[in-house]
Amino acid sequence: MRVLFMTIPEKSHLFCMTPIAWAVRAAGHEVRVASSAELVDVVARTGMTAVAAGRHDGISKAMTENRQSQEEWEAASWNELDPAKLTYEAELDRAQMAAWGSAMYNEPMIDEMVEFARSWRPDLVVWDPLTYAGPLVAGAVGAAHVRSLCFADVWVMKRRLFRELAAAVPAERRRDPLAEWLDGRAAGFGGTFTEEFATGQLTLDPLPESLGLDTGAARTPVRFVPYNGPAVVPGWLRTPPERTRICMSLGASNTERYGGDYVSKGKILEVLAELDAEVVAALLPTQIAELGPLPGNVRVVESVPLHALLPSCSLLIHHGGFGSYANALVHGVPQLTVTTPVADQLYRGAGLEEQGAGLLLRHDLATPDAVHERVTRILAEPGFTDHAARLRDEALSRPAPSEVVPVLEQLVEERRTAPWTT
Repeated sequence: MRVLFMTIPEKSHLFCMTPIAWAVRAAGHEVRVASSAELVDVVARTGMTAVAAGRHDGISKAMTENRQSQEEWEAASWNELDPAKLTYEAELDRAQMAAWGSAMYNEPMIDEMVEFARSWRPDLVVWDPLTYAGPLVAGAVGAAHVRSLCFADVWVMKRRLFRELAAAVPAERRRDPLAEWLDGRAAGFGGTFTEEFATGQLTLDPLPESLGLDTGAARTPVRFVPYNGPAVVPGWLRTPPERTRICMSLGASNTERYGGDYVSKGKILEVLAELDAEVVAALLPTQIAELGPLPGNVRVVESVPLHALLPSCSLLIHHGGFGSYANALVHGVPQLTVTTPVADQLYRGAGLEEQGAGLLLRHDLATPDAVHERVTRILAEPGFTDHAARLRDEALSRPAPSEVVPVLEQLVEERRTAPWTT
């Protein structure tokens, strides 16, 4: 069969689905990976055949100009899932912002992706959960379609709760920004919006049950397999550490998209250096340039593969991104999540804390002393390591991507349909 993977131009989203694309191709199927033009070189370096569709030249500029959105915009936080704490008005604002942001990401790609799909004729579309072009493309060619998660599924859960709140208000006050946008777009190709535009016909969920979120949508488990881009194992990693090793990784998106990190890297590294430990700061060149002189037990590195580094670490300090979080999860490494309230990052950090495998610290409370206190506690209490190992075993017990390929093949047999017609 022919399988089209689709993602918005974010490396972290692409990297999460790359091992699944490898597995599908290894099973003998044809694979293409589509995104906007600025990501195709990154796609090609995964070993996949890339397809360029549209450009997103203004996204980084818009995010940098709205840097405070991660800290101050309530609508950017998707962490609260207690129905008793939600109102229709607030959730409508959130839904409106999400539809606007999703349109910004997807609109430049949609028409060219549909054009490509009509010529290539995929049987299956696998889409990143924010790539709503996916179900549009699938409908236009009659393909089955699947979401591949790269976070806890707060997006579908929030939508479910929003629809329940909407049912309780007068009809004249009800709005559904996501459905309105996607229904209008589908109409241009001869289709109409259904809830499968939000949920997919099936969702691939990499989170273990202890940390995942059951939204009621059809889903199947898949093991998270780390992929961190092209990498070479450095020589110093071939020797076991002589002291406890701590890793701090702050990801790329805050620096590349929002203009900088939300914590004081240098001050935190200075206070961590007071510990009897080796501290490895895995950072981007831009992040490294912001640091001053550091003590000798702090090793600052770039381009080190987390999946090669983390097995030697006793703790990962990170910004809440799914890649860092899931890499540590499958290697059984306790985590200190130091994050803004954007997206699902507080939800996932709180989940680790509830499971005893880490601690959560909001960025605005992350003074060097607060970080030092929590790091000291995690290293001193063996329960964190024990619970991280338990979650690792649970995560690794999920089916490997190769074992999920037959599920995808069966979905194509059951859900392939005639294309929409205008």
